[in-house]
Amino acid sequence: MIGIIGAMEEEVNQLKEAMEQVSVDTRASMEFCRGTLDGRQVVVVRSGIGKVNAAVCTQILADVYGVKAVINTGIAGSLKAQIDIGDIVLSTDTLQHDMDAEAFGYPAGQIPRMDTLSFRADEELIRCAEECCRRVNPDIRTFRGRVLSGDQFIADREKKEWLVNTFDGFCTEMEGAAIGQAAYLNGIPFLVVRAISDKADDSASMDYPEFEAKAISHTVALMKDMVKHLNL
Repeated sequence: MIGIIGAMEEEVNQLKEAMEQVSVDTRASMEFCRGTLDGRQVVVVRSGIGKVNAAVCTQILADVYGVKAVINTGIAGSLKAQIDIGDIVLSTDTLQHDMDAEAFGYPAGQIPRMDTLSFRADEELIRCAEECCRRVNPDIRTFRGRVLSGDQFIADREKKEWLVNTFDGFCTEMEGAAIGQAAYLNGIPFLVVRAISDKADDSASMDYPEFEAKAISHTVALMKDMVKHLNL
């Protein structure tokens, strides 16, 4: 079974509408929709925004549903000039940019006493996503890169430059690294898929509402095709 997490209802409602044989279970104030998508067993859930919601959601998918993989779908702000609005970033790894224990000698982003700085996504999931995106979203580009997460909406050019220079991130959002950490602790393969909705700079608050729907349409098309072709 595949777990698919979106932070907002807009990111998952089209997937829910395409599902069959659906049963809904509410846990931690989240609706877990279990059923089939193109004949494959899936659980689709809106986690809510932010790292805590995302981590709680992932743990429930592990404990209750025993998912074999977790895919986080949604939108993000671009951190690279060559990554345009509408393009897709597939996580090579994820990192919490607002984790700061430098006073204790840890590098920025390092969770104290964890054995890794970032959480690596599953190579097979990345490969499948690349192939599917070329097929269903031929008009956009797909990038592999580090996804940065924090409980902040980045809309400041100076902050954006710090994220790029410190972490070499490709995009920034609010959930992926928490999902990556929870998946890592449970030994579950994961992937964060992010369509770009804004440039994570001074124009972000203007770009986001205009391009949100367009970006989400790309991730929905990708999710539907990935479910058909994943070999777990």
